[in-house]
Amino acid sequence: MRRRELFRAALASTAVAGLVANREAAAQEQVSRALRGMPSPTIKDISVIECQPKGTRHTVVKITTDQAGLYGYGCATFTQRADLIRPAVELYLKPLLLGRPADRIEDTWQLCYNSSYWRNGPVENNAISGVDQALWDIKGRMAGMPVFQLLGGKAREAVDLYGHAEGAEIRETIDDAKKYIAQGFRHVRIQVGVPGMAGYGARQAGARFPSIHSEPVFEREAAKRRALALFEEARKELGEEIELLHDAHERYTPTEAIQFAKDLEKYHLFFLEDVLSPEDIVYFKNIREQCTTPLAMGELFNSPHEWTPLIKDRLIDYMRMHISQMGGLTPARKVAAMGEIMNVRTAWHGPGDVSPIGHAAMVHLDLNITNFGIQEFTPFNDAEKAIFKGAPEMRGGYYYANEKPGWGIEIDEKEAAKYPYNHNQPLNGGWGVVRLPDGQIIKQ
Repeated sequence: MRRRELFRAALASTAVAGLVANREAAAQEQVSRALRGMPSPTIKDISVIECQPKGTRHTVVKITTDQAGLYGYGCATFTQRADLIRPAVELYLKPLLLGRPADRIEDTWQLCYNSSYWRNGPVENNAISGVDQALWDIKGRMAGMPVFQLLGGKAREAVDLYGHAEGAEIRETIDDAKKYIAQGFRHVRIQVGVPGMAGYGARQAGARFPSIHSEPVFEREAAKRRALALFEEARKELGEEIELLHDAHERYTPTEAIQFAKDLEKYHLFFLEDVLSPEDIVYFKNIREQCTTPLAMGELFNSPHEWTPLIKDRLIDYMRMHISQMGGLTPARKVAAMGEIMNVRTAWHGPGDVSPIGHAAMVHLDLNITNFGIQEFTPFNDAEKAIFKGAPEMRGGYYYANEKPGWGIEIDEKEAAKYPYNHNQPLNGGWGVVRLPDGQIIKQ
C-alpha cells in the first residue's frame, strides 16, 4: 500500500514538473517571439489617393507591404502644385523603393532625400513626406500601437488648439472670435479685411483702394493701422485672458515689420506670425533686440538652412513648419528635439491644405513632445470625415487622437472617389498676384 502511494505521488510530482516546464517553455517561446518580432515586411506597392472633399485637393500616399493586411497612409498634400505630387511619387520614389524593407524608416528617408541630388524642393519634400508618414503608420500597425506610443508616449492628454476668427469688419472678427471662445478655445487668431484691399485671412470690404492698375492691391501702412485698430478693440471686448494671434503673412518690409512688432507689444500677443518673408529672416535679430512680441515663423520653409539659425539663436519663439513641406514626421521630430534644447516651442502649420492624415501626424507628435506650444486648427467637413475615418476629434478647444494602431485612420477609397480633383480651377490651384498701389508685386 505504501509503495503504491509513493508511486502515485511520484507520478503527480512528475506531472506537475512537466506542466511547469511546459509553461516555462511556452513563456520563453513568447519572449523569443516578442524579441524576434514580425518578419521584416517589404514594400510591395506604392499608390496615390487623390480627392477634393472641399476646396482643398488632398494627396495621400498609400504603401502596401508583402504581409497581408499591412499597409499605411501618409499626407503629401501640396495644393498649389497638386498635379506634380503623383508623378513625383510614381515615377521617382516608387521605382526606388519597391522591394525594400518597410520598417527601416530612417534609412528610407535618407535614401529618398538624397536620391535626386538637388534637395529641399517643395514637390519632392511633399512626396517624401507621404512616404515617410505611411511608413510610420505601418510601424504603428506592426507594433499594435498608436504612433505617439512609438515616440515615447504621451506628455499631455490632448492638444491645445487655436482657431481662425475673421471678418470684413472689426465687429465681424470679434463676433467670430467669441464663437470660438464659446466652444472652449483659449487661443484665437484674429484677422480683419482692409477696405478695398486684397488682405490675408479675411474677407475684403469697401470700395477698391486707389491704385494705377486693375489687379488685387495691398497697401502696407493702411493694413498695419487696420490690424492695430482690430487689436485695440479686441482687447477691450475679449479681455486679457484670451490668447490672441495674428498673421502678417510676410507682406511687410523689414523696417515696417520691426515697427509693427513693437506697436503690437502692448496687446500681449500669443504670437505674431510670418512678420518677415523667408528671404528676410536675418532681420529677426533686429526685431528680437527691440521688442518682446513673441514671433512665429516657418510654414514656407523647405530646408534646414532656413529653420536652423532661427532656432539655434533663439530668434523665434514658435516654429511653424508644414509637416509635408519639411519632409514628414522623421525630420519634424528631430527639429522638435532641437527646439526643446533651445526652448523654442512648436506651432505646426495646420491649415485646410493638410489632409486629416497630416493633421493626425502633427497631433501624434504634439502629444509626445515637451516643447509643444499650440496647434493650428482647421475643422474637417462631413465629406472629409466620411473618407478619413478616425481623424482627430476636436472637443472643447483640444484635439484628441484615438488609440488605434498607427495614425488610427482608415481611408474609404470608394468614398474618396466621389470627390475627384477639379483640374479647371484658376491657375490650377496656384495663387495669383498682389500688387502695391504703384503696381509692384509683393509677397503673399
